[in-house]
Amino acid sequence: MKTLLSIICSKKVKYSFFLIILLCIYILVCAISYVDAVSTDIENSVFRLHVIANSNTDEDQNLKYIVRDNLIEYMNVLVKDFSSKEEVINIVNSHKDDFYSIAKQTILNNGYNYDVNIEIGNFDFPTKNYGDISLPAGYYDALRVKIGEAKGENWWCVMFPPLCFVNISSGVVPEESKEYMKNELSDEEYNLISKKDSGSIQFKFKLIEWLQNTNILTAKK
Repeated sequence: MKTLLSIICSKKVKYSFFLIILLCIYILVCAISYVDAVSTDIENSVFRLHVIANSNTDEDQNLKYIVRDNLIEYMNVLVKDFSSKEEVINIVNSHKDDFYSIAKQTILNNGYNYDVNIEIGNFDFPTKNYGDISLPAGYYDALRVKIGEAKGENWWCVMFPPLCFVNISSGVVPEESKEYMKNELSDEEYNLISKKDSGSIQFKFKLIEWLQNTNILTAKK
């Protein structure tokens, strides 16, 4: 009788353990599906600028910021009348030579002879804060500017909607930029990048970060 009872209990334990595993798999699949959908919507809504310094010396880092400022000044004139990411990418792509010329001339004017490599593509970005907007880690379309050997620290901002600030820590995201993102994203997706006071919002944002950083989600392009 005891043997029969232990067999029954053993089967119940195994069955319960099996159900727990299935539940965990289901939760993981749902989490991955949720993060994949949210990440795709957020990534598809922005076009970023990425400037990489020649090295981490003070001189090269300072040069990176000067190049950045001149590129942003030109960019703000170039794309100010466009209202979609696709339009901005098209106009930037057709003016790649101008971006190269501005960066190269800036470098020469500051006494350096580094070359510049201009790329438009889909690149991996870490989590980044822009004033009161936070973008999770992921793969984003971007204009990448590589100065010289491009072995120094990076600088990032968002070209569209315009979130590029010279001083990010004190920047306030323009209302027009927020309106664009509100129109492109669901309410929950917008809350994820703009609000951190809710516990559930914080948890979901951290979930997106974790799945992206552990490479469970891979590049989509």
